[in-house]
Amino acid sequence: MPLKLFYSPSYVAAAYAFDTTRKSAEIVKSLEVRPIAGVEIVEPRSLTVNELVRVHDPRYVEAVRTGLPRELASSSGFPWDPGVWEAVTASNGGAVAAALEALNTGAAAGSLSSGLHHAHRESGGGFCTFNGLVLAAFAARDAGAERVLILDFDAHYGDGTADLIDDEDEFFMVDVSSKWPMPGADYLDRCRRALDEIADSEGPYDLVIYNAGMDPHEDCRLGGIRGVDRNDLESRERLVFGHCSERNWPVAFVLAGGYANELLTMDRLVDLHRLTISAALDSPKAKK
Repeated sequence: MPLKLFYSPSYVAAAYAFDTTRKSAEIVKSLEVRPIAGVEIVEPRSLTVNELVRVHDPRYVEAVRTGLPRELASSSGFPWDPGVWEAVTASNGGAVAAALEALNTGAAAGSLSSGLHHAHRESGGGFCTFNGLVLAAFAARDAGAERVLILDFDAHYGDGTADLIDDEDEFFMVDVSSKWPMPGADYLDRCRRALDEIADSEGPYDLVIYNAGMDPHEDCRLGGIRGVDRNDLESRERLVFGHCSERNWPVAFVLAGGYANELLTMDRLVDLHRLTISAALDSPKAKK
């Protein structure tokens, strides 16, 4: 079966040009020029105010919708403009759609959403406006999931996610991040140990929501770990999807960190994010 990859041009509707607000469109362009066989791009439904306030404070949601008060509306770190609301409701809708697709089919699904895991209930932060990881977990629970794992392999700690699921007994979180600095040589081993510990102590899970960060790459200046290269990240992605496939845990993935600069060009960054798509497509469950 095809790998459903959720994306809408609305993902890039915000006026502020930054990796989080632009790279999804660059990935789609790359898929048009260099297709990955078996990928089906699907436009998701945008989330409504009523859906957002299940996770976020109504005053904060209204600030992002209207731009007032401006300080709260821009608390993610992006200056507010009317396109922000269009962008974040669409991209968070994609995260929810990917979770429901994976849960319903038992296969991998993804969304080119990013800017999620630093968003708290009452504000944004760290380039994140709404927390699509937690919104997706709530939607999955509504659809019958009893145990949902949020697996975060961004280079930075998902503090917003941790706070938002703290009182939710059905949700679990594993975060391998720069909160615990590690030499590059230990990175893949750390990822393996984290996955093994999940299997030994917690599972099974009805759904894994995977925040697939590429900012551990050594050339990324926001989170890069010396010695972590493209091969390591490719191995990590295959490790994640293989581990979950062996246990019949469906996976919904989203993009996370990865920031272009003169060393890590946008083309190279796009190539890194394509690794996640390829690994998801190659997982045995996705082929059924």
